[in-house]
Amino acid sequence: MADVTVTHSPEQERYVLTVDGEQAGYLDYVDEVEVRLLTHTVVDAEYGGNGYAAVLTKAALDDVVDSGKRARAVCSYVANYVTKHPEYASVVEVAADR
Repeated sequence: MADVTVTHSPEQERYVLTVDGEQAGYLDYVDEVEVRLLTHTVVDAEYGGNGYAAVLTKAALDDVVDSGKRARAVCSYVANYVTKHPEYASVVEVAADR
């Protein structure tokens, strides 16, 4: 089983996905006063299809919940994830223009 971690890098406004010590992807955001705009999710092609984008997105959303902020899903992957995981619907707004 792979060693998978997600770390938050506030100075870069990014969540970083690491698989077995190698960066495998990231989720970028823009922080506003009360809302975190989740803008772009990337998982490197060699790690695609293994559910890593979902792991990354869940970690980012859990962090938003823990922070007390709200989120706006600008990224289509995050928006689709929230549709499939309604437990986040009260915290995440799906941007109409995504």
